[in-house]
Amino acid sequence: MNFHDRLLAETADARATLVTLPVIQDALAGRIARETYVDFLTQAYHHVRHTVPLLMACGARLPARLEWLRTAIGEYIEEEMGHQEWVLDDIAACGADRAAAAASEPSLATELMVAYAYDTIARGNPVGFFGMVLVLEGTSVALATRAATSIETALGLPRSAFSYLLSHGDLDIEHAGFFEGLMNRLDDPDDQAAVIYAARRFYRLYGDVFRNLQVPAPALPQAEAA
Repeated sequence: MNFHDRLLAETADARATLVTLPVIQDALAGRIARETYVDFLTQAYHHVRHTVPLLMACGARLPARLEWLRTAIGEYIEEEMGHQEWVLDDIAACGADRAAAAASEPSLATELMVAYAYDTIARGNPVGFFGMVLVLEGTSVALATRAATSIETALGLPRSAFSYLLSHGDLDIEHAGFFEGLMNRLDDPDDQAAVIYAARRFYRLYGDVFRNLQVPAPALPQAEAA
C-alpha cells in the first residue's frame, strides 16, 4: 500500500466523524440558515488568510532532504494567494458586512485550529502541516460543490455568494492529485507518522469549527410563542 492510501485508511474514522456532523448534513440537504452560512464564511476567512503564511512557515522549516517538497510548496503558495478576499466577496454577496467580517475575531475553535497548525510547524515536524492540507482540501473535494448547490437553492442567494465553495470544490480536485503524488514521495517513517498524527487532530479541530457555527434556534410554534 502506498503512503497516500495508508493515510486515507488510517484517518477514515476521523473523516467520517467530520462529514456526518449534523450542521454539514443539514447544509448538504439545504437546511441551513443564512446566518449559519455567513458564519461559516467568516470562520473560513479567519483560517484561509493564514494559508499562505503557514505554507511559507512550513517551507522555511523543511530540511534540505525535502527540497523537492519546498519546491511544491511554492506552487501551493502561488495557487492560494488572495483566496481570503474571495471569502469576503461571498460574505458581501450574502448581504452581510464585508468589513465587519474582516475585522471580527475568529471563534475559539477556529483560532485553536490555526494555532495548532503554527505549532505543528514550529515545535513538531513541519511535514505534519500536510495533515491540515488533507483535511481542508479533502473536505472541499467531497462536499463543497454539493453544499454550495443546496445552499444556493435553499436560501435563494446569488451565485456570486459561492465563489469560495465552488472554486475550492473544483480547484481542490486538481490539488488532490498533486497532493497524492507528494504524499507518495514521502518515504521517511517519521514524516509519514507526523502527517497521520496531524491529520487526525485536524479532523477534530475542523469539526469543532463546524460544531461552533451560529445556528439560529428554531422558531416556536405560534401557540407556544403566545
